[in-house]
Amino acid sequence: MTEIVTDTAAASGAAATEQFRSRQGSGVPGADTQRVDTLVTELLTATHDIIRRHKVTYEEYNALKAWLIRVGEDGEWPLFLDVWVEHVVEEVAGESREGSKGTIEGPYYVPDAPALPAEAALPMRQDETGTPLVFQGQVTSVDGSALAAAKVEIWQADAAGYYSQFAPDLPQWNLRGTVIADESGCFKIRTIQPAPYQIPTDGACGSLVATAGWHPWRPAHLHLKVSAPGHRLITTQLYFRGGEHVDDDIASAVKPALILDPKPAGSGNDHEVTYDFVLDRA
Repeated sequence: MTEIVTDTAAASGAAATEQFRSRQGSGVPGADTQRVDTLVTELLTATHDIIRRHKVTYEEYNALKAWLIRVGEDGEWPLFLDVWVEHVVEEVAGESREGSKGTIEGPYYVPDAPALPAEAALPMRQDETGTPLVFQGQVTSVDGSALAAAKVEIWQADAAGYYSQFAPDLPQWNLRGTVIADESGCFKIRTIQPAPYQIPTDGACGSLVATAGWHPWRPAHLHLKVSAPGHRLITTQLYFRGGEHVDDDIASAVKPALILDPKPAGSGNDHEVTYDFVLDRA
């Protein structure tokens, strides 16, 4: 396994928190008092049940309190929620979909990535390392009709497991782009195959992972948001068959329908893969 040096939890957490706040804006949606009462009451009841069943001690309670304080101090609430909670929220949100499968967004999405034509290379450094990958496909509606000018937002880690804007010394839009599909809904993106990576392990979440005896790894993946007028946006991740941690993703986000099977392209070490997206009507 390639050793990957991650950015600090504090720096990554601060960037993720800032991105989340900027996207949420200053408005707070109106709260349904009865629903808040129901959800919070059930959450607390479940917590109380765990305490009673496992005879939680004051030492354990105080350790939990100290850890929760540290999560906030490290800015790791986006990481904690995205790794251990979001996959269930996504499961509920996507249970009525007829089209392609979605999965978690994760903490590293940045909106407004540079617009690119239907056939394009993602922005990358001149000496970008990693196996070249051609990722191509078509965007259609559930009735099979092509969705011209569908928007394919894509972002990924580099071959060392880093995301631009969340790690130092990377160009702002490295391996990020917004590809506009052609009149047939087709796209062809040249990039590199990303690497598996660890979630930050020097903060509160890393402490939880170590104390619980878990591993901190996510399998290599491409992130995507695919949208078209009159259709439901889909957020997803695509993984690589045979890759490390596809079967034991720390974020529990892998689904069989999201596993790619790259094939050799040309006479070199390049890979190519085709994956089509089917969008539900809004």
